[in-house]
Amino acid sequence: MDCDRCGADAVMHAAYSGAHLCESHFSESVERRVRRRVREDDLLPDDATPEDPERWVIGLSGGKDSVVLATVLDETFAEDPRIELVALSIHEGIEGYRDESLEACEELAADLDMRHEVVSYEDELGVRMDDVVEDDPENMAACAYCGVFRRDLLETYAEDLGADKLLTGHNLDDEAQTALMNFLEGDVAQMAKHFDASIGPFPERRESDHFVPRAKPLRDVPEKEVALYCHLRDLPSHMAECPHASEAYRGEIQQLLLDMEERHPGVRHSIMAGYEELSGVLADEYRDDDGDGPDLSPCERCGSKTARDVCRKCELIDAIEAS
Repeated sequence: MDCDRCGADAVMHAAYSGAHLCESHFSESVERRVRRRVREDDLLPDDATPEDPERWVIGLSGGKDSVVLATVLDETFAEDPRIELVALSIHEGIEGYRDESLEACEELAADLDMRHEVVSYEDELGVRMDDVVEDDPENMAACAYCGVFRRDLLETYAEDLGADKLLTGHNLDDEAQTALMNFLEGDVAQMAKHFDASIGPFPERRESDHFVPRAKPLRDVPEKEVALYCHLRDLPSHMAECPHASEAYRGEIQQLLLDMEERHPGVRHSIMAGYEELSGVLADEYRDDDGDGPDLSPCERCGSKTARDVCRKCELIDAIEAS
């Protein structure tokens, strides 16, 4: 097929829009959607100056999503004196896998001349995921431990780095999977807070007093298009799957959505449009009389903000150390 815009050979057909795009126009399409999301989520600062720029910390794992996000943001804002971009990578302690992905992170950061910080579970928490998986004191999937630890370190170090915003590479598929999982599990509380610490789509409800505001500029771009963009741009990335990945339920939801998308193009976009609206309604319902979110206080062990006496991260570390 030929590109709808210029007649060159098309590299991608988007069934949800009907578009056939060549390499150049496809790349422009991805970049345009990321930049549109930046505008629509109101990420651009009103009062930042070259003397006092905003600092955006990008969670950089070395996978295709975070690599594409960092590249597009750098090409958009590298020359903007109001914005400072910093890459933050987390080493979970997974032999071989994370070492290789960090090489991709380091190569990309060097190519972009972007400041790059690396923190590890072992240095900060005293645990390694290889050991956690072997002991498994809570009888949970590896991703359950890892998700808690990674979120905590991303948040903690974004704050330590003086971040004004924390940006992650969640794509459309990631977000639609989470939305459907929360709905099927009947997790109304999670639906209510899915966007609540985010900048968009509901900035008036973000908990900026508690957390560094988060944003997901890739969330309008399907995973396959992110992968294709990464390939066409020959970006350094680590494509291997984590050896401890065992989210069987998410995998079922992923396949369900892929099958639905094939039969009903655009279903992922529709899910997210409805989910965002529903999340907004639920978030308002979960507010207290003052319009605030849950009361948070420092964890008794580590000082992280939590609604409990001891945060979930410290509970898991205690269980690991006792095993």
